[in-house]
Amino acid sequence: MRAKPPASAARIRLLVLDVDGVLTDGTLVFGSAGEETKRFHVRDGYAMQAARRAGLAIAVISGRASAAVTRRMTELGVVEVHQGASDKAEVFRDILTRLRLKASVVAVMGDDLPDLPLMRMAGLALAPADAAAEVKRAVGWVSRFDGGRGAVREAIEMLLRGRKAWPPKI
Repeated sequence: MRAKPPASAARIRLLVLDVDGVLTDGTLVFGSAGEETKRFHVRDGYAMQAARRAGLAIAVISGRASAAVTRRMTELGVVEVHQGASDKAEVFRDILTRLRLKASVVAVMGDDLPDLPLMRMAGLALAPADAAAEVKRAVGWVSRFDGGRGAVREAIEMLLRGRKAWPPKI
């Protein structure tokens, strides 16, 4: 399933990412004052910036809201950040309308059952190695890496290789 990039990789123009379990390892950590902390992999962030420079747009759709996500996505220049989304598919359709894209040119990376409806709408569905079994069975590509541990980096590398844009020129 992961041996080579899917044929659809070259046509992808937008990568939509879940947060918990994709950009993070899915662990929720709360400080003594109730603040939430998250761990993001720096190589995922580098790849997200490289993707944007290569013309691959990035969007985040998360069911939870977190100041840590806002801060990290701001640092990375990701402007399509949608948190607290009770209906991810509705947010997805809104993004497609605003960006004038067809679902066939969108890849979605998710890790758990609530991500499946959105992933089924996309042209290419991706998952981290530690995604739920039902998710891994439903996708076109599975990373060798777990969520929050380089899965996003590997997915972006695969997508950019499909368009001959990886590795980036430094």
